[in-house]
Amino acid sequence: MTALPDFPGAVGLSQLEVYPWPTADDEHGGSPHMHLVCSECYVVVSGHGRLETLNYKGHTTTELHPGDTVWFTPGTIHRAINDEDLRVIVVMQNSGLPEAGDAVMTFPPEYLSPDTYPDAASLLDADGTPDPERAQARRDLAIEGFKELTHQWRRGNRSAYEDFCAAAVRLVQPRLDAWEKTVDDGALAAAQAALRQIDSLRNGDFNHLYKATVSRIAQPPRQTLGMCGFLRAYDPARRAGTAAEPQ
Repeated sequence: MTALPDFPGAVGLSQLEVYPWPTADDEHGGSPHMHLVCSECYVVVSGHGRLETLNYKGHTTTELHPGDTVWFTPGTIHRAINDEDLRVIVVMQNSGLPEAGDAVMTFPPEYLSPDTYPDAASLLDADGTPDPERAQARRDLAIEGFKELTHQWRRGNRSAYEDFCAAAVRLVQPRLDAWEKTVDDGALAAAQAALRQIDSLRNGDFNHLYKATVSRIAQPPRQTLGMCGFLRAYDPARRAGTAAEPQ
C-alpha cells in the first residue's frame, strides 16, 4: 500500500482555543515557551488577543485580530494572551517535532534541569490522567520564569535569556537524532520530491500528475491540553483519500 502524503510541506496543523484561565499578572492565556528548530504560525480565526514575545532582539507584544496571520522563528519565547475567546489555527514547521519535545517552557532556572523539568512539565495526575489543574500549574510556573526573563531584559541583562537558551538545548539534546529523522522523512523528503518533479517536467515527463490524490480529515474529535490552550491536532494518519467526481 502506498503511503499517503503528509500535509503540504510536511507541516503540523492544529486548532487552538487559548486558555481563558486568569494569571497572576491579571491576564488570561497559555504557557510561555520556546521552540528550538520550528517556526510557528498563528492564523486568527475568531476572538481577540495578543502574542507576547521575547527573543534576542527584545520584548514585543503583537495584537491578534480575526484574519491576522502572525509567525515567529526558533528562539522566540512566546505567550498567547486571550482577551476575548481567542481561537487560532496553528501551522507548525517540521510536522510532529513540537509533539516530540521541540518546546521548552520558561520555568525558573531550578526547574530547567533534566532531573526537575519532566515533573514540572507533566500534565498527568497521580492516576496518569491528563489534568487541567496540572496544565494550569505549569502555565503559572512558566509565567513566573518568563516575567523574570523580561524583567532582566528590560534592565539590559541579556544573560538570563542566554542562560535559558543554553538550558533548553541541554534538555532537548537526547532527542536530536529522532528530530533529524522526522525532518528527513518529512520536510526534506517533501522538498526532494518537488525537486524531482521539477526535473521530470524539465524533461517533458509528467507521469507524477497521474498519481494525484485528494485527502480529507474531519475535525479531530479529541481535545487535548496544550501549552497555549485546548488543542485539536490534525493527524495525517487519519486522513482518507477521496476520488474527485468527473465534471
